[in-house]
Order: sequence, then C-alpha cells, then structure tokens
Amino acid sequence: MQETFEIGINDPRMLKELFGYLDENIKMIEKAFEVTIVQDNGGLKVKGGEEGCHKAQIVLHNLLEAIQRQKKIDKRDVGYSIDLVNDGIEDSINSLLDDVIVYTEMGRPLRPKTLGQKRYLDAIRSNDVVFGVGPAGTGKTYIAMANAVKAFKEKEVNRIILTRPAVEAGENLGFLPGDLQMKVDPYLRPLYDALFEILGQDAFGKYLEKGLIEVAPLAYMRGRTLDNAYVILDEAQNTTNEQMKMFLTRLGYGSKAIITGDVTQIDLPRGKQSGLKTVLRILDGVKGVDIIRLGRTDIVRHPLVQRIIEAYERHDRELEEKGKEKKNEDKGEDNASS
Repeated sequence: MQETFEIGINDPRMLKELFGYLDENIKMIEKAFEVTIVQDNGGLKVKGGEEGCHKAQIVLHNLLEAIQRQKKIDKRDVGYSIDLVNDGIEDSINSLLDDVIVYTEMGRPLRPKTLGQKRYLDAIRSNDVVFGVGPAGTGKTYIAMANAVKAFKEKEVNRIILTRPAVEAGENLGFLPGDLQMKVDPYLRPLYDALFEILGQDAFGKYLEKGLIEVAPLAYMRGRTLDNAYVILDEAQNTTNEQMKMFLTRLGYGSKAIITGDVTQIDLPRGKQSGLKTVLRILDGVKGVDIIRLGRTDIVRHPLVQRIIEAYERHDRELEEKGKEKKNEDKGEDNASS
C-alpha cells in the first residue's frame, strides 16, 4: 500500500543542506527505504510503502534537527541516521546528542556535539580497538579521554595510559634543553590539560602519583604488556609503521585502545611512512576494530577553523589536479617524441 506524507521546510538553506551535493543525501534515503522524495510547495513530499515512508520520515526529521544544531551534515551523518532507524532507534537527534559520557570535576556534562562524534562514541563502547581519524577540533582525543575517565571511575579498567609520539614540527628531543621529563612535557601538555579539566587538578595529581594515570611518550610502551588498561595513542599520524605495530601488540587482557590522528598533519621526516595511514588499510574490516572518520562537519572549535580547513582542502585538491594535468602533458610529449 502506497503512502504519502509531507514535511514543511521554510528555510531554503536547510533544504539545500538536506539534499546535499547533487541530491546525494536524498538519494541515499530513497535507496535505503525504497521511497521517492521530491520538493513540493516549499517542503518535501515522500511517497512509498508504509514502513519505508515511516522510516524515511524519522530520518528526515532527525537530519533537519541535526542541521539546526550543527549547521551542516554530510553523507556519514545520513548513513548513521539510516542505520539507527534500521536498528529500531527512533530517538530524535537532540536526545542522541544528549548522551552524557561523564561529568567534569566542576559538574559540566561532557557529551557528543555532532552525529560524527556520537558515531565515534558508539564505536568506542562497542569495540576494543577504535581509530578516530579527522582534522583538529573534531573532539577525537577529548571524547576518548572522557570515556577513559568514565571506565576508570566505574572500575572497568585499573588505569589510564595516555601516550603520543614525541615527533612534531621537525624537532628532535635530543636538541631540547632539560632532563627527559622536561623534554617530553611540551608534547604531552594537551593531554594533561584535558585531564585537568575532566578530573580536576587534585584528583589528577593523586592518580598520577599512584601510577593509576600514566602520561608518557610512545617509546616508553616498548616491551610492556598493558593489562586492564584504557590506552589512548594521540597524534598517531606521527608514528612509524614499526611504532604502530609495537603499540598495538602491547594490548593485554581487559584493555581497550583508542588511536587518534589526522593523516593530513604528518610531521615525520621525509621518506618515513605514517604508521597510521598504513594500519588503516591493514585493519579495515577486522572484527573488534572500528575506524571512524570525522570531518569538517564535526569541528566544534571557532567557526573560522572549519572555513580554514575547507580552504586548505580546496588548495590540496587544486594541487592534485594540477599534478595530474602536468603528468598527462608529460606523457603526451613522450608519446609524441617516440
């Protein structure tokens, strides 16, 4: 039996965002639920089977809520919303994004702020190894640390271990002043700052002194087995293939590993392969491992950050296209000369 329902949308910008580039978002919904969606009198008209129309209506309302809340959506958001409805989860986006992870020392609730962050949070809860990949400001590390604190407080793990490779901006630790702790502190400072905010300085200091929280450079992980621990590897794009393999094979019983990074911000010396880029190919599809890719729609910093990242992406695409054109021109000249 064919059903028809209408959704009124008064804002042309929201309608444009909902449809997406070349209507790709709407096409995904039509394909998922075997419905037809068309613009009609400043809104939408959906036609199809009763069940398909019902599910499409929920997804459309959720996406419109998401656009109101986070201004933009992308194909990942649409796919996530479709999956939720197919799994029988018909909550509104607001209720999904009001999923509190943990409360800070000051009583502030920490929760996902975008659909991408919610998808990342769900993956962390369901898998022992999760890769959170995306640009700066998408909450990759912060959400992982909030989950680590929650697991620690609820005694799911005995300790939290935070680590990152001490290779950034071409600097070598050997040339920095001070003892080893002074050398690595600048690289680990972002992790300290986040924990201060979540736990409070007194609690953080107490746990650090007892060894229940460890913040250390990646080199310290070699030769260890990390049992009953919540381990977060930050800035993983700056690991080598050997370091990434070493880290992943440290995981012991009752442990969880979250690996975060941005593959567009690699600071390794020229000629060194990023262990993160390699492992994303190797472990794709492996049971118990999930890879969540966050994008510019998940950026929760100053709005200008999103526009800056978009500008860099356009620049990179232009360079790539020019490189392809130059390659084709060179190939044409070679063929002509032969």
